[in-house]
Amino acid sequence: MGARHPSPPAAGFPWERRGGPSLRTGRMSLAAYCMICCRRMATSSPSLKSSKYWREIRNIIKLTGSLILGGSLFFTYEVLALKKSLTLDTQVVEKEKMKSYVYVNTVSLDNRENHGIIYQARKELHKVVRKLLATSAKILRNPFADTFSTVDVEDHECTVWLLLRRSMSADKAARLQAVQEMSQTHHWHDYQYRIIAQACDLRTLIGLARSKESDLRFFLPPPPLPSLKEDSSVEEELRHLLASLPQTEVDECIQYFTSLALSESSQSLAAQKGGLWCFGGNGLPYAESFGKVPSATVEMFCLEAIVKHSEIPTHCDKIEANGGLQLLQRLYQLYKDCPKVQRNIMRVIGNMALNEHLHPAIVRSGWVSLMAEAMKSQQIMEASHAARTLANLDRETVQEKYQDGVYVLHPQCRTSQPIKADVLFIHGLMGAAFRTWRQQDLDEVLMEKASEDEDRYTTCWPKTWLARDCPALRIISVEYDTSLSDWRARCPMERKSIAFRSSELLRKLRAAGVGDRPMIWVSHSMGGLLVKKMLVEASKKTEMSTLINNTRGMIFYSVPHHGSHLAEYSVNYRYLLFPSLEVKELSKDSPALKALQNDFLEFAKDKNFQVLNFVETLPTCIGSMIKLHVVPVESADLGIGELIPVDVNHLNICKPKTKDAFLYQRTLRFIHETLAKDLEN
Repeated sequence: MGARHPSPPAAGFPWERRGGPSLRTGRMSLAAYCMICCRRMATSSPSLKSSKYWREIRNIIKLTGSLILGGSLFFTYEVLALKKSLTLDTQVVEKEKMKSYVYVNTVSLDNRENHGIIYQARKELHKVVRKLLATSAKILRNPFADTFSTVDVEDHECTVWLLLRRSMSADKAARLQAVQEMSQTHHWHDYQYRIIAQACDLRTLIGLARSKESDLRFFLPPPPLPSLKEDSSVEEELRHLLASLPQTEVDECIQYFTSLALSESSQSLAAQKGGLWCFGGNGLPYAESFGKVPSATVEMFCLEAIVKHSEIPTHCDKIEANGGLQLLQRLYQLYKDCPKVQRNIMRVIGNMALNEHLHPAIVRSGWVSLMAEAMKSQQIMEASHAARTLANLDRETVQEKYQDGVYVLHPQCRTSQPIKADVLFIHGLMGAAFRTWRQQDLDEVLMEKASEDEDRYTTCWPKTWLARDCPALRIISVEYDTSLSDWRARCPMERKSIAFRSSELLRKLRAAGVGDRPMIWVSHSMGGLLVKKMLVEASKKTEMSTLINNTRGMIFYSVPHHGSHLAEYSVNYRYLLFPSLEVKELSKDSPALKALQNDFLEFAKDKNFQVLNFVETLPTCIGSMIKLHVVPVESADLGIGELIPVDVNHLNICKPKTKDAFLYQRTLRFIHETLAKDLEN
C-alpha cells in the first residue's frame, strides 16, 4: 500500500479535531497550543501557511480577549466588594482621650469564607487597591484624600462622617450648617452618636450643647474623677482649694466670705447668722422669719466665697490649676438634690468660661456634657445658669460675654431667628432675676409663701410668654444682691448705694452687648431707680452713646420715684432693724433720690422715650403684723408717660395672674408699639 499522506488539519481548536491529543486529555494549556500552531505553520506548505497563520492568530486573540475581559470584570467586582467590606477607619476616634466605645471588625463564622485561595486572593487584592486609592488621592488631591472618605465606611455611615468633616471646615457657614443638621438627627444608632461624641472638636461639641434638639447621646459621660486623698473629704478639699486662692487685691466681701468659710463650722455659722440666707444669688422673700435656722453647710459657705473669687480672672486660673474643675464636679454630682449648691457651682463655671484660654480645660473635664443636660431641665433657674455657661463657651456664634448676674432668658439656644431688639428686666429690693417675674401666687400672704421651697416657683413669664409672643427679642434678666437690713445683709461690709450698683450693672450689661440693638427697660420697685441712674450716667460718657440712642422706652412697675413708706417702718425690730443703705435711699427725704429724679427729667426732656408706669393700689402684707402701701400713687408718677393704677399689691404688680391678664397684655402691647419699626426692619 502506498504511503498515507496526512489529511489537512481540521478548522477550530485542537481539542475539536478527531484523534488529536487534546481529545483525550482536554487540558492543553494556552502555551502548548501556541507552540503546536507555530510548528504546524512552519512545516506546512507555503500556500497553506499564510491562511493557517492568520487563522491561528485569530484563535489566540479570541482566547486572550476573553481572559482579559473576564479578568477586568472580576477586578471591577472585587473593587466594588472592597467598598462594602472595608471596615471603618478609627484612627481619629483612637486619638480621643475620652473613649467609651471600642469598635472592632466583624468576622464571619463561616470557615469557608476565611480559608482557601479565593479568600487569600481577595485579601491581597484589597491591600493593593487600598494602596492604589491612597496613592492616586495624594497625586490628584481628590476627595479620597480626606480623613473621612466615603471609601472607608459603609454607605449608611457616610452621612455621619461627612457631617463631621463639614463641622471642621474652614468655612464658618458650613460648620454651623453641619452642627444644625447633626442636632436635628434623631434616627441614628447609638454608636453613630458616639462616633460624633468621640471625634468632634471643641466648637462642634459646644454647638451641639447649645442646640435645642440635640440628642444627649452626642455627649460622653464626664471622665472619671480623681480619687480623694487618704483621710480627706470633699469639705476638706474645698477648704484647701479656697485657702490656695490669693487673698490680695480682693474686696472686703471676698475676704469676709473666705474667712467665714475657713474659720467656722456649719453649726456655729448657722447659730451665729440665724435668719436669712440666700445662696446662689436668687434673692430673699420679703418676710422670712429670723427665728428659722438655715440648713447651711460648710460647702455652701466655701462655694459662696469661690463664686466671688471666680469673678477675678487670675483666680480662675488658680482654681483650674488646683483641680477645682474636678472638685466642683464631684460636689455637683454629690448634691444633685440641692439646687442651691448646683446653681452656685454653675455660677463658678460660668465665670470661668469668661476666660477663653480655660475653655479646653472646661471641655476636657466634662462640664459641657453636664451643662447640655442641665439646659434641658424644666427648672428655669437651672436651665438659665447652664445657658449662661454655654453661651460664654460658644465663641462661634456669640460675641457677647455674660458676667455673673446677667442671664439670657431668650434665646437660650442657637437659633436661625434674627434678634432685632433687647428687653431687659431689672428686679427691685429683695427681688431676683427669675422669681420676681413669675406668675402671681395663689396665696398672697408672705409668711406662708416664705415657708415654701423657692424652687417650686419656676414660672417666669418673660421666658415663657414674652419669648413666644416676640421671638425676635433677646430677653435678659439681671440679678444683684440687696437687703432690707444691715443685720440681714449677706456681707456686713458691703454698703452699695444706688449709684454704685448702677455703675456695676452698666459695666456688665455693656459686656453683654446691651445698647447695640434697640431696647426697652422693664423694672420693678428699686430696679427702676437703677435704670434711671444707668441712663443718666451713660449720657455723660461718649462711649455709651449707643446705649442712649438705642433706648426706645421704659416700663416701671411701682417704682418709688419720689420715695417709699418702707423706710418709715425701720423701727420695727423684727424686720427692718438697722435699715440698709438701699432702704435709706428710698426714704422720701433722701437727697440722692431727689437729685436722681431731677437729673433724669433734665436728661429725658429732649429724648423721645416711650414710658409706661404701673402702680399698686392695695397694701402689701409684710408678715402678720404690718400692712404697708409700699409705693403710693403720687410716688410712682414719673412725670413722663402714662400712669396706670392696678388693684394689686407691691409684690404682685409685676406678676400677672394669667397670660390674658391686663398687666401682661398691656405690657405686650407697649413692647409691640414701641419696637414696631425695629421689628419690621
